[in-house]
Amino acid sequence: MTSMVIGSKAKSLLKDQAYAELKRLILDTTFSPGDFLSERQLAERLTMSKTPVKAALQRLESEGFIAVSPQQGIIVRDLSIHEIADQFEIRLALESHVLRSVAGKLTSDEAQRLRGNLEQQRAMVATHDYARAVELDTDFHTMICEFHGNQEIIRVMSQLRERMHRVIARVFEQDRDRMAASVGEHTAIAEAVLAGDADRAAQCIREHLDYGKQFLLAPRRR
Repeated sequence: MTSMVIGSKAKSLLKDQAYAELKRLILDTTFSPGDFLSERQLAERLTMSKTPVKAALQRLESEGFIAVSPQQGIIVRDLSIHEIADQFEIRLALESHVLRSVAGKLTSDEAQRLRGNLEQQRAMVATHDYARAVELDTDFHTMICEFHGNQEIIRVMSQLRERMHRVIARVFEQDRDRMAASVGEHTAIAEAVLAGDADRAAQCIREHLDYGKQFLLAPRRR
């Protein structure tokens, strides 16, 4: 019985490892949208059997990172126009609510964390380190949700941010001025929250998210 439990745990651990590594490769665009994947090649890359890789791919498919079909095989998905629009709409609803709830209520430690994140973002502007900039951008939005404390909102936002990771990076890469502008918008959001101006914070997040949505959707509509 003990050996069966250990074996089950080992299989679960391998599935989790395969999932985490494959998702990382997708998020950092080692595997780009449109790339075809092979279970066998992925198993060789991860030095494990096809069984945990298959389980990881099923999970990634359910989360929208890949598509699997008998005709095409396994392909890395990009977000469609409707998916991008829908996810920005969800983010706006959630983040507006969160900002209104936390405005004027941050502890001194939370305020310090927020300012620290902004300082790191400003430092990234000169380096054009897009990968790190996206991480800090994610941290900024996730942090504010953590201050709110609703675990379901944190869970949903984390999933949304993961799926939006690549498209946010694309905005920074294609619009050279966007990183600095984004930091300015984050600063305005933080200042409104720290000042207890809930209406201003909600307006700032609307403007901030609207730019990203319009930038991403405009070329796809042509």
